[in-house]
Amino acid sequence: MKSSRYTAEQVAFAMRQAESGTPVPEVCRKMEISEQTYYRWRKEYGGMRVEQAKRLQELEKENTRLKKVADISLDNAILKEAARGNF
Repeated sequence: MKSSRYTAEQVAFAMRQAESGTPVPEVCRKMEISEQTYYRWRKEYGGMRVEQAKRLQELEKENTRLKKVADISLDNAILKEAARGNF
């Protein structure tokens, strides 16, 4: 997964700016993002506080790490089973 160049605080700041009445195209121009990115963020982080957004990003990173560990464990189990059958 590609890491974002924006922190949870920056994303939350952009959401707050747009909610307070700043036009979305202006928020996007200031943040140097596309409107599509803004709306994707709003869909994912809409209504979250900064702490919640940080926690979500931490959980996503941990989930990615755990998936890698599970894949390695599965590969290891398959290799052990294959080695038992060959000898």
